Amino acid sequence: MQDEQWREWLGRSPLGLDLLARWRGAGDYRRLLGAEAYRQQMVELLSRAAPRDCAAAGFGCTRRNDRACRGPEICSQEPGAGPVGEGRREGPVPGACDAFYGYYGDDLRIQVGFAARDRHRAVFWADSPAPVRLWVDGVPVGTEHLLATPGYWVGDRFFVVDASGPDDHPAQRYVLSDLVTTIVSLLIHDAEESSTHLLVPRPDELWTDPRVERHGDVLHVYPDRAAREAGRPDRTLPVT
Repeated sequence: MQDEQWREWLGRSPLGLDLLARWRGAGDYRRLLGAEAYRQQMVELLSRAAPRDCAAAGFGCTRRNDRACRGPEICSQEPGAGPVGEGRREGPVPGACDAFYGYYGDDLRIQVGFAARDRHRAVFWADSPAPVRLWVDGVPVGTEHLLATPGYWVGDRFFVVDASGPDDHPAQRYVLSDLVTTIVSLLIHDAEESSTHLLVPRPDELWTDPRVERHGDVLHVYPDRAAREAGRPDRTLPVT
């Protein structure tokens, strides 16, 4: 029944059909191609995929990341104009959600996140024991840094992800996690300018759970949830 609901969409999306086949047959494809070639081909597909391609392929979504879409009769519809395309989409909604998750066994995790109006997309690939890798619009980002998942879009332009923090920070501690460090840095990718900047906390900045928000033409960097709720950013960055 699930496949029937996606039949019309997949009939118009060869890319979605290819993605469906490669994800459902992940084990066979990985054995045939090898892990590296499979990753390259999947990242290329996901970097061009529409949200409905990801939903039809069986990825988990914003509403529940560990199972395939349970509302394909709604999510497979055209999203239409208006507020649906402006902000965060969490299903079931026409056009499908704006974030998707795939898990293969215990060693492979995939995350695909769409910016507002689906203008850009970010693809995370975590294939244990290799470090997390990130592509934005098909271009590798942050390859020299240790990254965490998940990341998030700020509007339709900036993608933000935590990165390993500085070893010499006075409050630095080490734990078992993607990043190892409790004090983290922030990697901000500007999809409009195709540029990436790493923000490293100063000794007096305790970035344990940092978050970036946009207020008008300024990005606010908050060190943790309490600072966000109190409206006390550690830094402000003008948007040019």
